Amino acid sequence: MRGRQLRRAAICLLAVVTAVPVAACANGREAVERPTAAPDDGQRAASDAERRAAEKAALDAYSGYLAASRTASGRSDPRAPELSRFLADPLLTRVQLSIRDAKEHGAVRTGTLKSDPTVTAVSLDANPATVEIQDCLDLTGYRLVYAKNKRVVPGSGGGRHLSTATATRYPDGRWLINSGALHREQPC
Repeated sequence: MRGRQLRRAAICLLAVVTAVPVAACANGREAVERPTAAPDDGQRAASDAERRAAEKAALDAYSGYLAASRTASGRSDPRAPELSRFLADPLLTRVQLSIRDAKEHGAVRTGTLKSDPTVTAVSLDANPATVEIQDCLDLTGYRLVYAKNKRVVPGSGGGRHLSTATATRYPDGRWLINSGALHREQPC
């Protein structure tokens, strides 16, 4: 009898240690719940893969935002459809207003904008999920000029400045840039 009890205890202990659910260790009627285990390497790898995928999607949205805003600014088109492919409000409206304002004053953006963004934070557990991006934008070759004579608009100088942005995952799965700022007081 004692041997049977020891064997039953050993089976239960083995089941708990290996996290295999065992029904009826005690008297045949009780169920043993599976213990909560620390995430295994497979779960951690999936989590790392999700993080990398979010970072890539956010950086792609950020690059798309810069390209779309350059194109729309160069054409003085605040309603350019490519803007809404990469931007969401409130940043979308701010960018559109900026382009419209430049257009009303006869100005367009020309030249090249250099960017080297990095991800500074990923919050996949937030609702909605977000990715924070930091960049050192090189605006030395990107100018606001008058459309008629291509002269540089006074006070619109270039330089290299810190830029921050937030990419948010929307319910349809798209990552869009909905917040951003150029910190002209912080050269980089």
